Amino acid sequence: MGGVKGQGQLVFGLDIGTRSIVGTVGYKADDGFHVLAQEIREHVSRAMLDGQIHDIASVGQTILEVKKSLEERLGRKLGEVCIAAAGRVLRTVTVNVSEEFDSDREVLGEDIYNLSMSGIEQAYNEFQSKNDTDIKFYCVGYTPMRYYLNGYQMGNLEGHKAKKIGADLIATFLPDDVVDGLYKAVEAAGLHVANLTLEPIAAIQVAIPDKFRLLNLALVDVGAGTSDISITREGSIVAYGMIPVAGDSLTDVIVQKCLVDFDMAEHIKRSLREEKEEIEFTDIMGLPQKVSATEINEALAPYVDDMTARVADEIKRLNGDKPVSAVFVVGGGGMVPGYTDKLSEKLGILKERVAIRGEEVMKDIIFEDKDAHKDSLMVTPIGICLSFYAQSNNFIFVSFNGERVKLYDNGHLTVSDAAIQVAFPNEDLFPKRGKALTFTIGGKARIVRGTEGESSQILVNKEPADLYSQIRSGDLIEVKPSTPGQDAEYTLGELNELKAPVRINVNHKIIEFPKKAIVNGAIQDTFYKICEGDDIKVNNFYTVEQIGEFLDIPIGDNIRVNATPAVLTTKVYEDFSLEFEIGKAGSYKSSSESSEVNYSSEEDLDAVSDKAEEGAVHADADSFASLPDDDGTAADMKEKQAEKASGSETDSSEKENASEGDEKTDTPVTSSVTVMANGKSFTLTGKDEYVYVDIFDSLNFDLKASNGRKIITLLNGRAAQYLEPLKDGDVIEVRWEEK
Repeated sequence: MGGVKGQGQLVFGLDIGTRSIVGTVGYKADDGFHVLAQEIREHVSRAMLDGQIHDIASVGQTILEVKKSLEERLGRKLGEVCIAAAGRVLRTVTVNVSEEFDSDREVLGEDIYNLSMSGIEQAYNEFQSKNDTDIKFYCVGYTPMRYYLNGYQMGNLEGHKAKKIGADLIATFLPDDVVDGLYKAVEAAGLHVANLTLEPIAAIQVAIPDKFRLLNLALVDVGAGTSDISITREGSIVAYGMIPVAGDSLTDVIVQKCLVDFDMAEHIKRSLREEKEEIEFTDIMGLPQKVSATEINEALAPYVDDMTARVADEIKRLNGDKPVSAVFVVGGGGMVPGYTDKLSEKLGILKERVAIRGEEVMKDIIFEDKDAHKDSLMVTPIGICLSFYAQSNNFIFVSFNGERVKLYDNGHLTVSDAAIQVAFPNEDLFPKRGKALTFTIGGKARIVRGTEGESSQILVNKEPADLYSQIRSGDLIEVKPSTPGQDAEYTLGELNELKAPVRINVNHKIIEFPKKAIVNGAIQDTFYKICEGDDIKVNNFYTVEQIGEFLDIPIGDNIRVNATPAVLTTKVYEDFSLEFEIGKAGSYKSSSESSEVNYSSEEDLDAVSDKAEEGAVHADADSFASLPDDDGTAADMKEKQAEKASGSETDSSEKENASEGDEKTDTPVTSSVTVMANGKSFTLTGKDEYVYVDIFDSLNFDLKASNGRKIITLLNGRAAQYLEPLKDGDVIEVRWEEK
């Protein structure tokens, strides 16, 4: 709010009452509060009822007139204002709060402020837990009832050394519509709220000084629409209350009695204070009239009786069902003749103990504005200004993704507080995982989580921030929601249960066999993508027949598993030994194809078992042979074939001897075969028979260029085996797997 030379910080206070608006500008100095200027405007219509704004635009216009008048008199602009709310639908919460330090140290003003803020936060949480309505409430004021120093009651904590401090604090709450209406009316006049308090809290700042609060007193602020009440005892304010009946209810009686409009009825009511015997007025017909003060007082008497009875009942309720020692009355509504006498009667205390407080309580108020009012009407307006120094409990406004948000300023607001206020989805603030994948393996449930997405992106005033960044009034907050991650994906080959092979001793050679995965009753290869709900079983055995199919070797006689006679269906597990005779030269059909494969000696097992150890034997879905992974495996197999070729002459002659009607010859039988490989025609010559691996002699394919990729070998559109025979017209495809 600023100040000028020789002055403290200027404070602009507005008492937005049901009948009138009072603006006060002043500053606090060592000798008291200085009132520089004061302006009063009555509402042109009944824009407020019972302390609640009904016509925001009309009230805002009246505030603007008060503001402009004060600015002209002061010669300066006013931008911030302190306001007070009437106690309509008032709720209070009393809490005890404490704070312990690491060691004994001096208590600072900041410590007391933080203690109060913790108390307000605790009171708010406690209130919200009991708020069973959909109405939002805001804390509009608080009062420390008593302080504690190391567990002992203390009047003022500041400057003392302590290990632990505490306080009993009373916090007051009002509905959002009451608070929001006040803020909007003030903003309509181009002002920003610097501090918000409760009217009885403001009034007590002036009407009951600290030195009187040791007594059990009540302050009643009788306005136009509400009668606000506060109770003091043992040096503290211990309770606040309100009844929605005040001066306007008496004015309405005069309206009916004298047949006048509301403004004229107000004139008649105020004339009663002047102790005139007759009051002149003009009725709604435009006719001049006279009425005696006695007649008006008699008409008001039953309503004053009812009003004071309700006030007395509320005072007793707040004071533990007993009357207070004395009552101070402020506000215009309490100046009606007979009000104080009736209130003392209802409370059952001496009438001298109920008195209107006015100029006599303003000894510390210096009126530099000589035209300022010094009666009980001005107690609350000046108290609103003084509340600015006593506590900082104002609201702030920020912009959250373009939406204007009002927050109660507890001194440590963060981005997360604003997000909660606008009900920003919690899941949009934190990284979202993609959909999880759940399946069973071996009868046990397993879950693979999706990846995390990106966190929300937060900017405060265009600068990077996070959820815990402090915010202040006017901040521009932008939050870009977090993004979801990718759904979980998993292949059979990634399962640990399938990574370790089954090692079996086959005819005295250790050969590694891939474990078999059965998904939902069907065999799948290691590249199978697991689906939601899949039931996976892992078999860590092979039957004798499957071992033969895997190695492309016919199983002959004398089958033994762990030196025990066995059959083709016998299961062979990890570290078992299997022995069998290689089947005689002839045809053997694997379960995955119908092409004939000839075997002639133990060398076939040597070649295949060597490649199985290197991971070069291919398995389709039925036989479980694996495609080659390593560089040069096809070349290695070709090398084995070349070694076998040198002994093929003897093998051929043996075959000829085994065939009836064939003549013996020393000349090897040779033939040729024409195939299509990778789109080109190749004719293979120089041998009597050809297998798949022979194509690498003619095909220009670099087996060293795998770069970690798997080689894909196809024959007539299906997965091929390296020792699979070739025939004219076969179509071959060899390529590296695409990643």
